[in-house]
Amino acid sequence: MLRKVLLLFFLFLNLLAFAQAVEKTIILKDKDTDAPIEDATVTILKTKQNLLSNANGVVTFELSGNSSIQIRHSSYLGVNIRSVVLKEASTVIYLKSNVNDLEEIIVTKKHPQKILASLIENSKEKLTIPGRLKVYSREFFKLNGKYAYYNDGLMNFQLLDKSKKINAVLLVEQNRSRSLTTEDVIDDLLGYNLNDIMENYYNFKYLNPLLEAQAKREYEFVIKVYSKNKDLYVISAIPTENAKGLLDDFSVIYDPHKKLIIEVSSVVSPMVISRMKDKLSLGSRNINQSEFKTIYKIQNGNYYLLGSKEEIGFEKVCKERNKDIQVRNYFLTMNFSTQNYAYKDSEVYKDKTLYNKKDTILSDYWNESGLTATEEEQQVISSLEELNN
Repeated sequence: MLRKVLLLFFLFLNLLAFAQAVEKTIILKDKDTDAPIEDATVTILKTKQNLLSNANGVVTFELSGNSSIQIRHSSYLGVNIRSVVLKEASTVIYLKSNVNDLEEIIVTKKHPQKILASLIENSKEKLTIPGRLKVYSREFFKLNGKYAYYNDGLMNFQLLDKSKKINAVLLVEQNRSRSLTTEDVIDDLLGYNLNDIMENYYNFKYLNPLLEAQAKREYEFVIKVYSKNKDLYVISAIPTENAKGLLDDFSVIYDPHKKLIIEVSSVVSPMVISRMKDKLSLGSRNINQSEFKTIYKIQNGNYYLLGSKEEIGFEKVCKERNKDIQVRNYFLTMNFSTQNYAYKDSEVYKDKTLYNKKDTILSDYWNESGLTATEEEQQVISSLEELNN
């Protein structure tokens, strides 16, 4: 009898703890300008959950009990807070910029291109493999200025070994796809290619243009540091005035002591786009926007991909009427572990995208994704939900 009473007591405590889980929202803002801070990493240390602030500086999460919360951004002084200070449902936290002072140019004997090549090789070597990335992916698609398609999913990437080609196994937990148009748009969707995404991110393939021999002529390389942020250096690579082709402006933030890449961003400037001649052949794509960003995380001796964001816009040349297409993709590692799942070969997902995969919805996984939708994005998602119900 006593055993049953104790069992019921502990069950009651567990249910009580679960019932006490509360939703909290943090809004991150620049202390000097009051502007929202996007792409800040928020880590709930109790659960090891990663969150990323959206374009409005917002992160939303559920928490049972108390936890330390770590807030980091490459352009701001990091802060640690305790969850007990989040007394209201929504709390504004101001961060102090560490890059608004005068920058210093680092003069080196080696050309920055060689330093970058060395950073890439060391970062590839130090990335934690084997490992498992629990990932949330979200993708928006616009056709002729209007939202037309939406896709998101909860996946596990298991990285099995290091080699010239990363050996990654993909297990899809949940996913959903929604369409706002009857027009066939699948051929125009530029979602993440799940077959090679880890190969690209873990071998830093998007930096290959900067390693080519002609890059020394096409790009102006500079290494910078800010006096308030000596822990991180920035390699800037900007196309020269005489450079030809659709070349990005690159920024590579790295830890000069550990020699590890922390963040990479690139954007094709309007000036470069204006110099490009339009292609006229059917099926051609004339780029009018291209942005890319990846963030890597160092924590507890592990080094792994935290997240990415890609935006691309182009006009596709068609027979009757050209299509204006915009794609925005998000990718966030919610949790990282060195422990892999056991799985059957039949459970491995081998298609390139989630677009054609039948919906599998077991929970409101998007609310626990660590990537809070902006008001505009939530309106789009809600309208797609209503349309498909």
